[in-house]
Amino acid sequence: MLNEKMVQTNEKSFQQQLPYLSISTIWLISFGFLGVQMAFSLQSSNMGRIFQTIGADPTTLGFFFIFPPLAGLIVQPLVGYFSDRTWMPRLGRRIPYLLVGAIVAVIVMCLLPNAGSFGFSAMAAMTFGAITILFMDVSSNVAMQPFKMMVGDMVNEDQKGFAYSIQSFLSNSGAVLACIFPFVLTALGVSNSAPTGVVPQSVVISFYVGAIVLIICSLFTIFKVKEYSPAEYAAYHGISKDATKENVNVFKLLRSAPKVFWTITLVQLFCWMGFQYLWTYGTGAVALNVWNTGEPSSSAYQAAGNWFGILSAVQSVAAVLWSLVLSRVPNDKRKPVYAISLLLGGIGFGSVFFIHNQWVLLVSFTLIGIAWAAMMTFPFTMLTNALSGKNMGTYLGLFNGSICLPQIIASCLSFFLFPEIGSSMPAMILLSGIFLGMGALSVSIIKEESIN
Repeated sequence: MLNEKMVQTNEKSFQQQLPYLSISTIWLISFGFLGVQMAFSLQSSNMGRIFQTIGADPTTLGFFFIFPPLAGLIVQPLVGYFSDRTWMPRLGRRIPYLLVGAIVAVIVMCLLPNAGSFGFSAMAAMTFGAITILFMDVSSNVAMQPFKMMVGDMVNEDQKGFAYSIQSFLSNSGAVLACIFPFVLTALGVSNSAPTGVVPQSVVISFYVGAIVLIICSLFTIFKVKEYSPAEYAAYHGISKDATKENVNVFKLLRSAPKVFWTITLVQLFCWMGFQYLWTYGTGAVALNVWNTGEPSSSAYQAAGNWFGILSAVQSVAAVLWSLVLSRVPNDKRKPVYAISLLLGGIGFGSVFFIHNQWVLLVSFTLIGIAWAAMMTFPFTMLTNALSGKNMGTYLGLFNGSICLPQIIASCLSFFLFPEIGSSMPAMILLSGIFLGMGALSVSIIKEESIN
């Protein structure tokens, strides 16, 4: 034990400070995130619409939403663990995983919206869609995790909050594009209706465009960002050159995780449960409250689906703007701003239950976007400031459980909650508001730490 402490002390004594990066470099590190988040947003804003269109029963809709977080729960810790131990001279440490994930994601993005177009029965179409969703999320998670890790690897503590804010800005910019595509394409004359069980062309073409944007944006990061070599990485993070090659026990890592890891996880639990119900029931809630329909094959329901895309875009625009505000929040003000942002989001969620005017819902989703920006910025800033570089990727992969597990729990609970509240989709969104309020209250228990 004494020798281990002496080695750690010796390593720290040779640690170099991470350099200040240019603004352009920080942008390029995260630029591909725009494309990855565009893929996720196309999926999240259209999944409920797609599966109800091809025949899913609203009572069991939560089943299909288990696959995405389940994929993330398994894949992201593996990407973190193996990328910590990877080095390819021409590509680097994290970028090889980004490249493979982006290529596979592009393929499955072209398949998912066509689940009802291959002449399958409704059950076969839903099975095909579920399998495609699983592969899409596996690949998207493989592509997404490297962006978060590269900020932790390359950006110093003073710039890290700004870097994650830029990542949030790009993420939400991609989400805006994803969410408005079906609406814009419909306005341009692309069909927004289709035979029973078939997804409209406005949605299908949106996925094709998203796939193109994903690969182009990812290539910018792949070709323009040069990761630190193993020797540089070790020097900047105060570890030995071979430290990242050591075998680690995941359970031991969890036991020795900084307190901030666990306290933020509690906040994440409430927040991500809330957003899971938005993605699952949002389209149906808007269709019922504003268009007075629950029939997925009707033109009114498809119009509601397009409007939910616009509302999601408003959410993302609000998140983009709020991310710029958050980038200027001093370290000692993070927690109160985090809590206030989540509380405003909770109010936005809760208001959806009471509003029956499509235009007033713009205010609701603006508030939801404020919460989303905070969720994309503060947790990773607080956590990476408390980590050394030795197992950075593995810890960030494990921390993804604080995002995925709440979604799985929420989807499983929906089988009980949805019938118990009268199978009301608007009521499920009201429940989301309660969860965000609980998340805001939980921020007070977070204990921020910094590595020494």
